[in-house]
Amino acid sequence: MFTSEFVKERSDHFEKLPAQELLRWVYSNFSSVGFTSSFSADDVSIIHMIKQIKPDALIIFIDTDFHFPETYSLVERLKKEWNLNLKVIKPEISVEKQNQLYGEALYERDPDLCCRIRKVEPLQRVLKEIDVWITGMRRDQSPTRANIGKVEAHKLPDGKTILKVNPIADWTRADVWRYVNQNNLPYNPLYDRNYLSIGCQPCTRPVLNGEDERAGRWSGKGKLECGLHTFTEKE
Repeated sequence: MFTSEFVKERSDHFEKLPAQELLRWVYSNFSSVGFTSSFSADDVSIIHMIKQIKPDALIIFIDTDFHFPETYSLVERLKKEWNLNLKVIKPEISVEKQNQLYGEALYERDPDLCCRIRKVEPLQRVLKEIDVWITGMRRDQSPTRANIGKVEAHKLPDGKTILKVNPIADWTRADVWRYVNQNNLPYNPLYDRNYLSIGCQPCTRPVLNGEDERAGRWSGKGKLECGLHTFTEKE
């Protein structure tokens, strides 16, 4: 069983492992593994690597009911073309029920609560079922991600400790697109319209020249994270 000490003792080793080698280590040592994917270019690159190691690996998509049509189309395309073992998780309440309880356009008035209902709570449920959580986070995406490790021990609110693996933490945006182009991978066409970080449609806009990659998310709300990567406690 892994512990925070296990992770800290091997952190230098993990940092030196290329993404695919780190993924190979994960799938060679753990059976209960899930990759949460928004089907960004980063995530599609990781899925492509994972498929070469474990074709039936669990891929998790959080359907908030607010994604762009282009995102849903890409999810369906890759599910079929790549024969993905895709688990789609949804909030416990519909958008209609949310509107009844909190009023319409909750994302405008309280984006943190909307994210908690539609993203964080569904993820909390699925993380209880796995031991290793793979993500597509990179350090250069935003200041809130600058210090992430490639392998971290995280405690869930219920006290369970899981391993959180960020295999492309040390990649840049240029590295991602190099991999996409070299492998001729499909990607969300919104990128071609300068959407550099693609989330829910009401809370995402194109990024302007000179802006941070995630500046188009919750613009004007003083918010950089949806909560998926802040509700666990790094040990």
